[in-house]
Amino acid sequence: MTLVALLNPNTDGATTAMMAAIARRTLRPEDGYEVRGVTVAAGPPMLVDEEALRASVRHVLDAADRLLAGPDRVAAFVVSAFGDPGVEELRARTAVPVVGIAEAALREAGADGRRFGIVTTTPGLAAAVDARVARLGWSAQYTGTRLTPGDPRRLAATPGEMTERLAAAVDRCVEDDGAEAVVIGGGPLGEAAEALRHRSPVPVVGPIPAASGEVLRLLA
Repeated sequence: MTLVALLNPNTDGATTAMMAAIARRTLRPEDGYEVRGVTVAAGPPMLVDEEALRASVRHVLDAADRLLAGPDRVAAFVVSAFGDPGVEELRARTAVPVVGIAEAALREAGADGRRFGIVTTTPGLAAAVDARVARLGWSAQYTGTRLTPGDPRRLAATPGEMTERLAAAVDRCVEDDGAEAVVIGGGPLGEAAEALRHRSPVPVVGPIPAASGEVLRLLA
């Protein structure tokens, strides 16, 4: 089996299991892939501000180091938080492919010159999202980020309400901002992203399938 480690920079194990299950829809066991969800050892259950995002880098690297030192050969890493914490640092440590879910989602959304927006539940990370878009060179096609109202942690506990609020934000991206594709900005929003894929006139990009597809191409 080809081992792909999905690193969750949040410390919620249920979120790790959900994200790994989504990745397995692309990196399928029947095709010879094992997606192993790995929860970092320290930090908050959900990254909601830039301080927590920065702090998560060392926890991501610690988790990766433990895997690389272990008995199983890791073929690729997916860093499954939308700020891509630790992606560049991990690439400097290993020749194993490392894919961040934000970079993969932006690449898919911006394909063929499409203008794209991002919707997310975490206002405390909006500036970090803008900075990531700029660093990856997508600013010219970026229509901006739309945020859902309400505390992101409370929304995470009410998936139905969160999905509907994200759907409304997707509509604003398309109707008000002119987005031709919309990225759902967050690993913990993975199931909501799946639910919204067929509810918009433009492509709705889930970051975990985007990253899984990139891993599939890199390892093919």
